Amino acid sequence: MDLRFSDEDEAFRAEARAWLTEALEGDFAGVRGRGGPGDEHALFEERLAWEQHLGRSGWNCVGWPKEHGGRGLSLHQQVIWFEEYARAGGPGRLGHIGEGLAGPTILHFGTPEQQARFLPPIVAGTELWAQGYSEPNAGSDLANVQTRAERDGDDWRISGQKVWTSLAHWSDWVFVVARTDREATPKHRGLTYFLMPLRQEGVEIRPIRQVTGTSEFNEVFFDGALARGEHVVGAVNDGWKVAMGTLAFERGASTLGQQMHFRNELAHLVAEARRNGRIDDPLIRQRLAAAHAGLEIMRWNTLRVLSADSVAPPPAAMVTKLYWATWHRDLGELAMDVLGPEALLGEQEPGYELTALQRLFLFTRSDTIYAGSNQIQRNIIGERALGLPK
Repeated sequence: MDLRFSDEDEAFRAEARAWLTEALEGDFAGVRGRGGPGDEHALFEERLAWEQHLGRSGWNCVGWPKEHGGRGLSLHQQVIWFEEYARAGGPGRLGHIGEGLAGPTILHFGTPEQQARFLPPIVAGTELWAQGYSEPNAGSDLANVQTRAERDGDDWRISGQKVWTSLAHWSDWVFVVARTDREATPKHRGLTYFLMPLRQEGVEIRPIRQVTGTSEFNEVFFDGALARGEHVVGAVNDGWKVAMGTLAFERGASTLGQQMHFRNELAHLVAEARRNGRIDDPLIRQRLAAAHAGLEIMRWNTLRVLSADSVAPPPAAMVTKLYWATWHRDLGELAMDVLGPEALLGEQEPGYELTALQRLFLFTRSDTIYAGSNQIQRNIIGERALGLPK
């Protein structure tokens, strides 16, 4: 594993840093640092304009091939871009599901016609995407999907319910895993992967009010909603393979940007500890040091995984979600201990809203549940990495 950056990489870092500095000090200064976890509701129109500014300026989908609108950046340069973006306080991305999940899936499994239709609007930031995987009885157990698809000529009619659908209330499209063969065994067979417009008859979106008071997540109900036959990705009844490919793309270079966001949160927390004197408490100081060490371990393990010379993710990749989710939840708890009694007081202006650290604490309770709960992650590690019996 050689993680040294070349002179060319460092020149790219300087270019990216200069562009971000100028962009976020100009017309988009107001979105800096906004829209992260627990703050997704903030400044939607302004952040949508930012997505489109990224597209016009050539800074969207930077790892995609050039022929599909990306920059074709190397892994090292993708890491640099995502880290510099977070370091500069780039706002939470409205297009991250399109760039990081839908787009790579269509690139890898889609037809040329699907690529021509769906990839350019993702790059341009003009179409937003949501993920239609989880259901009330099929969360971490994705193979248990009950949403069904029935033939309607060359097309399909989708009926069922999806839940925890991030940003669906703002999205234009959703990729949906639905059951097209209810007799197939084992249960992961008979699933098909559809691309569907959300703004159509037969689709109802109900925001889920969270403990933070905001509604990033949604329930989505399909009642005979239309999915075009030409928008099936992969083969009918072979959607499991495509769905697993999508999940693999979720562990890409953007995770380094997520970790830089974590680093910004930790720096904010250290600053608060200095401000209120809690930095002098040896236990608090020890926990802050442990958080820093944990973040460094997280980064090096992610770089090790991304640098692996293999098609299948190495066993080290299986600990990634469990590790960062637990670390981030613990950081939220540490934030409340650093604040002490202040943790009970919201921002008095405007409207007595949650502070950034309060949002951190409340939102991170969900980290250990979404994208595979901690319990399921431990099963995966035990069975697939360690070879233990079920």
